[in-house]
Amino acid sequence: MLNKSTIRVTKKFTFDMAHALYGYDGPCKNIHGHTYILSVTLKGKVINEESNPKNGMVIDFTDFKKIVNDQVISVFDHSLVLNANSPHANLKDLDKNFEKINYVPYQPSCENLLLDFLNKINLKIPENIIVNSIKLEETPTSFAEWFFDDNF
Repeated sequence: MLNKSTIRVTKKFTFDMAHALYGYDGPCKNIHGHTYILSVTLKGKVINEESNPKNGMVIDFTDFKKIVNDQVISVFDHSLVLNANSPHANLKDLDKNFEKINYVPYQPSCENLLLDFLNKINLKIPENIIVNSIKLEETPTSFAEWFFDDNF
């Protein structure tokens, strides 16, 4: 009976990133940074195979961590994220002065970053598991969330 249960498992990740919102009508048009907290919740069935080393798990937390680290954290942590469709992409010598600049094809708002992270994670999670929700906290009081049930 227990092995037929659907379980949600969550991991939290913290990383630092800078961005600028091109064309924005407030102070966030300037390059500024945040300490982000990314919470990812996966949903699936518990593995019930005595011979499987992952028996009793939806996903091994080590594997879960590797997916998010490889797809998101290692790419965005301590980087500057800019809209590739803005004049920022043409700033002379910007790439020569910074090691880690990510030009993205969208306005790097909290909402758009969250959707990008979701798409990157979805590329690597096992087929029998879904992303149930993802939350990106930009400040202690401001965040964006995505829920599977709202979209399917």
